[in-house]
Amino acid sequence: MKILVSDDIAQEGIDILNQEYQVDVKTKLSEDELVEIIGSYDALVVRSATKVTAKIMENSNLKVIGRAGVGVDNIDLEAATKKGILVVNAPEGNTTAASEHTIALLMALARNIPEAVRSLKNKVWDRKRFMGIELNGKTLGVVGLGRIGREVAKKAIGLGMNILAYDPYIIKQQVENIDIKVVDLDSVLKEADFITFHVPLTKSTYHMVGEKEFSMMKDGVMLINCARGGIIDEEALYEALKSGKVAGCALDVFEKEPPLESPLLDLPNLIATPHLGASTQEAQVSVAVDVAKDVIRALKGEMVKNPVNMVHIRPEEYSEIRPFVDLAEKMGSFYTQLRNGRISEVEMIYTGKIERMDVKMITTAGIKGILSNILQTPANLVNAPFLARERGIKIIEKKINQEQDAPGVVTMKVTTDKGVGSVTGTVQANADERIVAVDEYKIDLIPRGNILLTFHRDRPGIVGKVGTLLGKNDINIAYMQLGRKSYRGEALMALGVDENLPDDILSEIRKIDGMENAVLIKF
Repeated sequence: MKILVSDDIAQEGIDILNQEYQVDVKTKLSEDELVEIIGSYDALVVRSATKVTAKIMENSNLKVIGRAGVGVDNIDLEAATKKGILVVNAPEGNTTAASEHTIALLMALARNIPEAVRSLKNKVWDRKRFMGIELNGKTLGVVGLGRIGREVAKKAIGLGMNILAYDPYIIKQQVENIDIKVVDLDSVLKEADFITFHVPLTKSTYHMVGEKEFSMMKDGVMLINCARGGIIDEEALYEALKSGKVAGCALDVFEKEPPLESPLLDLPNLIATPHLGASTQEAQVSVAVDVAKDVIRALKGEMVKNPVNMVHIRPEEYSEIRPFVDLAEKMGSFYTQLRNGRISEVEMIYTGKIERMDVKMITTAGIKGILSNILQTPANLVNAPFLARERGIKIIEKKINQEQDAPGVVTMKVTTDKGVGSVTGTVQANADERIVAVDEYKIDLIPRGNILLTFHRDRPGIVGKVGTLLGKNDINIAYMQLGRKSYRGEALMALGVDENLPDDILSEIRKIDGMENAVLIKF
């Protein structure tokens, strides 16, 4: 496999990649140049300079794109997801650097440091003009409580500040040991003396602060943005700074970078730095190393640490979840080899110990297994949910509480235009996968190798006839399972066979008197 590094990253990251794969470093490539060469690579590593567009990905064979940093707005995530390309980033590596830069800008605002330095260098000694304010006892509004937002809050608490925070996605446990008051956005805007932003740039956060939001703020409020340009409406910010509604603002990021034509740079109450939030030697090494390790994991088919467009499982749960992920994929493949019809709904039902875990990856694996047999587009854990939605397939997850020690059981219930069917599986000791039911038939199948399934009338002689036919054709039976609905009623037989069954043998089996259908399932 080959890896292309198209932006400058720390050599330590490149060295890690080189230990496993061939690495080419080619920076400052245009979109057309990337399109021309990308087909030769399995992975792409970028920082923020390379714009990874749908055009670049369209005819590529990329398996993973690694972003050496946090923000991924330079990567077309929708196109990557549809294509089944995993995107990973390095959200932890620059946490310290970005939070320290935020605090540096906060202090610079409070004490007028850049203007005071500029004045003194112009040989003017004017202490009164640069009277500052203390941070101790002031209220800092933190918008976004991810890793960086929480770290900024901790540092500000150390400075004696009170913290008001807004984050609609925060988990209570993430802040229960930090002296933070979580409120709605309006409360932050109305009550904070300083406001700092730590949210990604998305459709919902683009221009989340504009004329209306400025009108809600205290007169003389001060703002810091070390997150992403575009969160603050720069035209509205210009007016708020000119009027004094906003006493000062510190920006490390801009909507257009470099912002050399921005009128904001002409304002004395604006502090600006050229996107330095993650620009420390330590941070650049850390993000390069982190993303390199994840790219290698992805290429080896292992669980990555920081997926952006795929379900993430906590490391402490992964070892227990993984056998069920493998089982669910096989269940999906089993179902679509057994049955056909236009799928409208897939319901994944979880009981026993598995229902207490995060089952999203198991559900995704089940959908992957289903789609892999019915689509020409390759399905994987990245694009399976997208492909299902695109085809109008409704996905439902249901958890049923049972005794704490009950075995974990997964049931896949599939609705098509030809009816409803189901497959049920479990994982036994030593990660031993089993399919234990097909519809209402109770069985015990090992989802491995070749399995001959027959649906027939429960009458003497049918099993023998199938066995005789397989024996005549030198096909060995590894194991056999039988299930039936009622005495001499409908029945199911599963035979694990060591060899493939040609179509002509399957056709002969189907002609046996009392036989309704025979299907070969391959794993």
